[in-house]
Amino acid sequence: MERIQLSQQLEQQEYSPFQVQTMANQKAILEESLDNIGKDRERLQAEIWEEEMKISKKISVGLTLASVIVAIALQSRGQDLVPLNLKLPAEAFKGTPKDIKTNSYTEPYPDKPRPAMMVPAGLKNLAKGGKITTSDKNATQEMLDKIIDGDKEAADQSIIFLRKGTQYVQLDLGSPSEIFAVVIWHAFNAAKVYHDVVVQVADNADFTQNVKTIFNNDQDNSSGLGVGTDREFFETHEGKLIDAKGVKAQFIRFYSKGSTESALNEYTEIEVYGRPAK
Repeated sequence: MERIQLSQQLEQQEYSPFQVQTMANQKAILEESLDNIGKDRERLQAEIWEEEMKISKKISVGLTLASVIVAIALQSRGQDLVPLNLKLPAEAFKGTPKDIKTNSYTEPYPDKPRPAMMVPAGLKNLAKGGKITTSDKNATQEMLDKIIDGDKEAADQSIIFLRKGTQYVQLDLGSPSEIFAVVIWHAFNAAKVYHDVVVQVADNADFTQNVKTIFNNDQDNSSGLGVGTDREFFETHEGKLIDAKGVKAQFIRFYSKGSTESALNEYTEIEVYGRPAK
């Protein structure tokens, strides 16, 4: 009742020309303030982007230096090192992604090609001869085999889908191997960031013997595999290259928990570069 009476009083109230002009001036001032806030927001976003790119470049330089140090250490042990030669698919889109909700530990979108990783000479893609399984009981073997068939293009027929939630695909290399590099292409047909990407290796298929984590960006441990320290990343045609540092294992699990685009889990291709364990 009080609200109705107040509304009626406001409708009946008359304003003088001076009051009308004052309200118009206040409206103009408010609109100008809102416009300035918008400009300040755009300026701050641009400054944040520039700082992120500076940090990304520093990290890239640091990784390159680390790669050189590792290369020198391995060479001192009598191992000849060569750049890892990856056959990359075509880019699916150009430019910098916009309006994608990320978090504080997402790497900035790369603005230049990734430096080559130095690895021992003579490595092969062990995934080609491997056997792949998954936690998703609805996935067929024919579908899973696409992940290691060599087709890593961004076409619909190259991408497989797994159910939502934390899911994994598991690769059996057939025998114990020294693993130096792992490359994952989830799906780069559109700009997206995958969540809870975890890569583990083990000596047995049940992952109860000698389990080691070689990558984990689940920093809030929402998938229950431990708190990760790696960063989330944008999917690109280069794939995610992980330095496995010669770890010895026969089985590899690749976890994920949806992306910024969908709750489903996608995979295009996985490559594992290594050699038989000595």
